[in-house]
Amino acid sequence: MPSLVGKEVGPTGYGTMRMTWNPQPPSQETCFETLNTALELGANFWNGGELYGTPEHNSLHLLNQYFTKYPENAEKVVLSIKGGLKKGELVPDGSEENIRRSVDESLRVLDGKKKLDIFECARQDAKTPVENTIKVLAEYVKEGKIGGIGLSEVDAETIRRAHKVHPIAAVEVEMSLWSTDILENDIAKTCAELQIPVIAYSPLGRGVLTGAVTSMADIPEGDFRRHMSRFQEENFQQNLKLINAVNDLAARKGVAPAQIALAWIRSQSGKPGLPTIIPIPGGTTKDKVIQNMSGVQVLTDAELAEIDALLKVHTVAGPRY
Repeated sequence: MPSLVGKEVGPTGYGTMRMTWNPQPPSQETCFETLNTALELGANFWNGGELYGTPEHNSLHLLNQYFTKYPENAEKVVLSIKGGLKKGELVPDGSEENIRRSVDESLRVLDGKKKLDIFECARQDAKTPVENTIKVLAEYVKEGKIGGIGLSEVDAETIRRAHKVHPIAAVEVEMSLWSTDILENDIAKTCAELQIPVIAYSPLGRGVLTGAVTSMADIPEGDFRRHMSRFQEENFQQNLKLINAVNDLAARKGVAPAQIALAWIRSQSGKPGLPTIIPIPGGTTKDKVIQNMSGVQVLTDAELAEIDALLKVHTVAGPRY
């Protein structure tokens, strides 16, 4: 089973929960029900961040409230928090001053209700060498204030440079049938070599691999995806071919498309030359968590071969951002 900072992740290593930003967040009661369901099903790797919300109310505040009500669950959860951005902005700032501000603020909001198992900068600051940022975070690890250091959206060279300063607990990058870049750009290879687990965010292709998006009309007005390259009409028509093919495979197998997408990632985990890969699908309701954690867990060799063929034929058009 995968182990992050001394804690095992999920009964099968696949249990995860991403607490991301939501323009219309559910009620606290619904959130707590969802989190309890996730934990009951073994999804004990929880991923949140300062950036998921406002400085006054983000996923850290929700976690404080949750662990205040359920203190017995604190030790069951491996908590990874993203920060390292300028306060209230989506701008990386890896300076010592801002890293300390971000970590200290995260610890202040958690208020001892839950240990900060992993802290990661949401993006690498191009103006600050990664070595400098890691040295600051390594001091927090030595002081026992955080359990480990993670990286997010970095290249293979940055991973190696950071790991030389202090062992890296996890690397969070986008990965899905919609985005297989890490299998081709040395990120997965480097993490396997250094025995660093990969945390795969957006494993459902920003929602398109759930089967709920079959045309642009399925994406609400004001949704940020309408501004992304892969959702522009000229690219989306090409990308629908892969989406429809995954939907067809799911229908033949009698499962939800999301379960196929997650099973594909789980099937890559630990293959020769690949690291442990842990998908972190978002889930705002109990039913979504149950769906993500049930059904097919891994795919057969024949199904994997079929998907490999689909990926070759239906290449995804447009960059990730």
